[in-house]
Amino acid sequence: MSRIDLNGTKNHNANNTHGSPKRTCTPGKATILALGKAFPSQLIPQEHLVEGYCRDTKCEDPAMKEKLERLCKNTTVKTRYTVMSKEILEKYPELVTEGSPTIRQRLEIANQAVVEMALDASLSCIKEWGRPVGEITHLVYVSSSEIRLPGGDLYLSSQLGLRNTVGRVMLYFLGCYGGVTGLRVAKDIAENNPGSRVLLTTSETTILGFRPPSMDRPYDLVGAALFGDGAAAVIIGSDPITGIENPFMELNFAVQQFLPGTQHIIDGRLSEEGINFKLGRDLPQKIEDNIEEFCKTLMEKENLKNFNDLFWAVHPGGPAILNKLERNLKLQAEKLQCSRRALMDFGNVSSNTIFYVLDYIREELKLSGEEWGLALAFGPGITFEGILVRSLQS
Repeated sequence: MSRIDLNGTKNHNANNTHGSPKRTCTPGKATILALGKAFPSQLIPQEHLVEGYCRDTKCEDPAMKEKLERLCKNTTVKTRYTVMSKEILEKYPELVTEGSPTIRQRLEIANQAVVEMALDASLSCIKEWGRPVGEITHLVYVSSSEIRLPGGDLYLSSQLGLRNTVGRVMLYFLGCYGGVTGLRVAKDIAENNPGSRVLLTTSETTILGFRPPSMDRPYDLVGAALFGDGAAAVIIGSDPITGIENPFMELNFAVQQFLPGTQHIIDGRLSEEGINFKLGRDLPQKIEDNIEEFCKTLMEKENLKNFNDLFWAVHPGGPAILNKLERNLKLQAEKLQCSRRALMDFGNVSSNTIFYVLDYIREELKLSGEEWGLALAFGPGITFEGILVRSLQS
């Protein structure tokens, strides 16, 4: 891939993939022009998580340890990244004191961390894009991990050196479907503002929910076993410039839907101690019961009939959701391989994870050749977000 600095200068000594065969872009349709990722420095192998988590939280309950070990195995996660560190716990020992009001301390850590990760992911994305940073016209900023006024969108804009007329949109506390929502919003902006280039960033940390385990909060152990930290960024625009921009996916048609009467199934509340989550056991079943019709709504736009003719970019909320979706739609095992791989390598990183899946898929599509696919995510509401996408790699 060409190496490009933020002023758009190409390094011609690097390998160039811009000459690879491409499908023709649909005029006026939004495309993904580049993608970047970023992670905190702390990498946790899953087999070491129980020992480290129990040590850090001073948990000596054998039953709690055994339950966490079982959950860690069931998640299929192998590695995750985390902002939490020994240095943070030494500076803020109250984070592991049950009942301690620590929302101020948590936000001090999280507000800074999410912008740092978003900055790194954005710089990586802009480098791949290959155009000057000043040509970004809009910013869509997604996070469920910070709270402040002004928000991280302004701090990120300043640190990137975006022009002060950049159009900014913040999407806060959407949870796991936030990344696909961001794609839908960026798509609308790009298609309704000819020539615009939208930087979409997502950044998440589990700091707000980190706490000692308690039998009164069983979901805390699920979170400890499943969730990770990180950031992602993509640049969205229509009518890519030939020879300069290298789109790899087209955003064809987007739908959001909520399931009435299910708002209690994923419940998150901010308190003096951080954020508390409750997750209903029937979440995977609710998704399974409604996913087929939702997918058909997206597919009908291009008269697509066969689920196995598509590629699938599904947010891996957990293995149970992927398993039920695979069984219900009778998908071939390889169709969710990229989602399972992202879950294994990064855990559930909330709004970011869909982009880690897309990054794996764009490599797979160079070999498999499918043209049409679905990008899907599920979260509080219960909310379904879906986009019918088209690969531009052939």
